Amino acid sequence: MKPVLFDFTDSQLADFITSMGQPKFRAKQIRDWLNRGAPDFQVMKNLPAALRDQLDGVAQTLPVRVVKKLQSGDNQTTKFLLELGDAEQIECVLMRTSYGNSVCVSSQAGCAMGCKFCASTLLGLKRNLTVNEIYSQILVAQWELRGDRFSDRPIRPNGDANNGDVSHIVVMGTGEPLQNTENVIGFIERANSDMGIGWRKITVSTCGIVPGIEKLTEWGRPINLAISLHAPTDELRSRIMPINNKYHLNNVLDAAFKFSDLHNRQLMIEYILLAVRGENGDAELLNCTPEYAEKLSDLLRGKNCMVNLIPWNAVDERDFMSPSGNAVHRFQDILIKNGIHTRIRRERGQDIGSACGQLRLNNKGKVN
Repeated sequence: MKPVLFDFTDSQLADFITSMGQPKFRAKQIRDWLNRGAPDFQVMKNLPAALRDQLDGVAQTLPVRVVKKLQSGDNQTTKFLLELGDAEQIECVLMRTSYGNSVCVSSQAGCAMGCKFCASTLLGLKRNLTVNEIYSQILVAQWELRGDRFSDRPIRPNGDANNGDVSHIVVMGTGEPLQNTENVIGFIERANSDMGIGWRKITVSTCGIVPGIEKLTEWGRPINLAISLHAPTDELRSRIMPINNKYHLNNVLDAAFKFSDLHNRQLMIEYILLAVRGENGDAELLNCTPEYAEKLSDLLRGKNCMVNLIPWNAVDERDFMSPSGNAVHRFQDILIKNGIHTRIRRERGQDIGSACGQLRLNNKGKVN
């Protein structure tokens, strides 16, 4: 396997370059390109062509390589299938929005959580990602936005959507971030220090790993926290999210609100709306009946939170269905009536399979 120059320290990179008979200043030039997310050496136009060819033969730039790139029809969403050095694959998604350029990154190759509605878990957990492997996903998105078109201009602190910078990060891709807490924290620290992305523009989503939430509270940075809830009772949540058998609903919410209250931040509640196929073939509501809307209201009433309602994004290997638009809006109306801040999330990139794990699953082959 070729060495990854992005993983080298500055002194290691200088030693590597001088061992090739090159002057030491070439190492700084290469580092500048690596920090921009250069996908290969041929884009490094201030290096001699012979050196670029030589480097292509003996090294690679980033610890991730783009295997496939899909662009949504409205050009607002780009999904990347990335390959790691050991041939494991992950995904990241770039979303161009009115408030900036947001990137959804993966924290693990695969997932062990076993949520019944999710594609990410179908191939199981392979391993945790390193800090550099997570951070490189941001650089892939940054290169997509800017490439070498602004190579003489530095990335601006806190991102600049008009200038083609990443401005927001969500750790909501493949994997459970709080099973890889140390590396996720290391990644966030680096995104803040090296790219200038503010704490409040970074969101970590978890299905409810209580010790991990407590670790974030101890860490003390005012990032945003999102809880993948998806059910308002332990009985239903355990049916669709096995992790609830270990960390029960009230324990998860207690830890999550302790974190959000510490920073006076609104807790994000993610709630996928699910239906199943009834005997007559029609969609039969699972977790989004009016009764469950009332139960969810009872659970969250008076709390500083916002509920993201997410109509299910179909996965062929799962037996769920999407509820009707009327059912979605009825569920939302009950929450709003009960004083719960609620919105229906606009689904992005449905035409390119933007749900977590779909592209990776399709590339690896279907699961029987």
